[in-house]
Amino acid sequence: MRLQRFLAQGGVASRRKAEELITSGQVKVNGRVVTELGSKVDPDADKVFVAGRRILAQRNVYILLNKPKGYVTTATDPEGRPTVMQLVPSSERLYCVGRLDYNTEGVLLITNDGDLAFALMHPSRGVEKTYHAKVQGTLNVEEIERLREGVTLDDGTKTRPAHVHVVGDTGNHTWVEIGIKEGKNRQIHRMAEVIGHPVLKLERVDYAGLTTEGVKLGRWRSLTSEEVAALREMSGARSTVVRKRSPQGRRPSTRTETRSEARADARSAPRSRAHEEPRKPPRHKPRGGRGQDKRGGPPAQAGRPGRGAPPARTGKPGRGAPPARTGKPTREGRPKAGR
Repeated sequence: MRLQRFLAQGGVASRRKAEELITSGQVKVNGRVVTELGSKVDPDADKVFVAGRRILAQRNVYILLNKPKGYVTTATDPEGRPTVMQLVPSSERLYCVGRLDYNTEGVLLITNDGDLAFALMHPSRGVEKTYHAKVQGTLNVEEIERLREGVTLDDGTKTRPAHVHVVGDTGNHTWVEIGIKEGKNRQIHRMAEVIGHPVLKLERVDYAGLTTEGVKLGRWRSLTSEEVAALREMSGARSTVVRKRSPQGRRPSTRTETRSEARADARSAPRSRAHEEPRKPPRHKPRGGRGQDKRGGPPAQAGRPGRGAPPARTGKPGRGAPPARTGKPTREGRPKAGR
């Protein structure tokens, strides 16, 4: 895991701010200052400190909130308005997946998993959001078709095709269901204004297949592991689950680890037989009788047993023995040994 990502997940700061902390020399890994961006750490093994305070990896949190109107979807508000974080007390550093307007209700995902949040919000992933909008007046067929095909907003951008159909009409206003796969600022409001039917009330009823069923307004619940896995598969987000590593043969996890530390880790890790160094062959010891080697070498020196002549090489006379004389072949076909 990259160091700046680890710091962001640990609640220290955003990734951009974490990068500034690293380059300014305020971050230590295993007792050494790390200033290089992109350095990697092992959350299970490495010790990371920022300004003398140790940072621990936080568990991932996934929350579905049924947001009521009258709350902003930010951690703080300069105007002093209530924030959705007040409805979800947690010691973790959380943020919203996308935003809902101050007076908009409905499904809101809150997490500290930055990779999943980014993937869900990116327009290229095509994650669908469904809204129920109460608009002023009655929509005709042509206006509904314009919303389906895409309309040009006030800033000149055109919306993508949307799923649109009417769910109720009172004559004074119309309830319409709109499904979009992008998330422009106040997009539903701006789409309705283009066709001349301002939004009177807006509720998000579905986000990536998740609804507020069983969750009262202003309440929340944690997502199940199956729901999180489905969100990852839908958005193509990579997993952030930290897997425990075996202590055997652990390599240095940061670029700042010294060679001596790496060698110490390698020595402490048990080795298999395939990686053992070959043992040196034992010295030759005489096996003959007293005072003479069995292979014809000179007598061993007194007091220094076991240092007789080395064995003769095949086809060459040994150094410790005189060369054999060529005799007449015996019955067995072998030459007689010289005397």
